Amino acid sequence: MKKPFIKYNTGGTYMNTNTEPFQITDLGSLTWAFEKLHKIKAQEDEIKSVAKAEKDRIAEWESDELKKLENDKSYFEQLIHNYHAQQLAEDPKAKTLSTPYGKSKSRRSSQTVDKQDELELLKYVEDKPEFIKPTVKWAELKKQLHIIEQDGELKVIDQDGEIVPGVTVKPEQVNYKLEVE
Repeated sequence: MKKPFIKYNTGGTYMNTNTEPFQITDLGSLTWAFEKLHKIKAQEDEIKSVAKAEKDRIAEWESDELKKLENDKSYFEQLIHNYHAQQLAEDPKAKTLSTPYGKSKSRRSSQTVDKQDELELLKYVEDKPEFIKPTVKWAELKKQLHIIEQDGELKVIDQDGEIVPGVTVKPEQVNYKLEVE
């Protein structure tokens, strides 16, 4: 059987030469339609394969370029942090340094009590039920604790002056936040 001359029109249908829409009428035309679908599927697969290879290549390029920049970025962020720390030491009110290209903001957190050993802390509060739930009621207990210096070390005590095991003193620190415009 000779294959009919079929062309695709812009309306989304295949037309034969006498401008009638293509129809499957027998096994031959069914085979021809499947052959067309097979070729379309192969073209789709090829397009997807090329696109995936290009996406992978671009993703690898992006990753490589960003890695190169990360070292520079870290270097300049550290320089800015160091400079801001120096300015803050000279003027404690210099919490924000502003330029046309960005800001360096600092925020000082005070020293606080920090949990170190949950089990040890649970043993400590066994006879203090107001601080016990399935775990230590840390927020409530923390309000009752105080930091003292004893023998050159910072220690945590409760309201009764008893040293609280399982906690440490988190030192005061300054955090910096950069905002690049």
